[in-house]
Amino acid sequence: MEVIKAASKDSSAHVVVIEEINRGNPAQIFGELLTLLEAGKRSPRDALELCYPDPDGVHRAVHIPKNVYVVGTMNIADRSLALVDLALRRRFAFYDLKPNLADSWRNWMVRRCNVDPILVPEIERRIVALNGHIAADARLGEQFCIGHSYVTPSDPLENGATQKWFRQVVATEIGPLLREYWFDAPEESRKACERLLQGW
Repeated sequence: MEVIKAASKDSSAHVVVIEEINRGNPAQIFGELLTLLEAGKRSPRDALELCYPDPDGVHRAVHIPKNVYVVGTMNIADRSLALVDLALRRRFAFYDLKPNLADSWRNWMVRRCNVDPILVPEIERRIVALNGHIAADARLGEQFCIGHSYVTPSDPLENGATQKWFRQVVATEIGPLLREYWFDAPEESRKACERLLQGW
């Protein structure tokens, strides 16, 4: 509601980002605003009176200005969650974001994370190969691919520590994830970890 009020006074774009939108019940969270999110109902003539009053106790009709954008993120690989309520689905456009270890990631690894520049392309090659294997597996698919956060240090590495850091990431983060992915095929996860560290 604060964003709606701000956007009504200022024509610049106002963005609301809702992380893991499918962890809640969007229909209950948005209430009447779910109707007002529709592209064709973004004008004052479509305003609705909400069930809860303004701070002064008055019920006022509300509309969502066209300069308010709502972005919801979700991880569809999380099997414990429902995807999206159909009422919500028709009010949003959906975009898939896939792991992409591109130039910006490579530069960040070298300049900000002090990762050995000789080894950055090798880390990328190994993760891309792993993701190809995951995507091709009918039990998993592209939504289970490994993202950049697994292979981006949170703090700069000490000089010469790249190989040790990567081995630790495979042992404590990627390996356990792969064992969960292939819980019914432990040999598959073992081989995938071996390929990640082969010759390392």
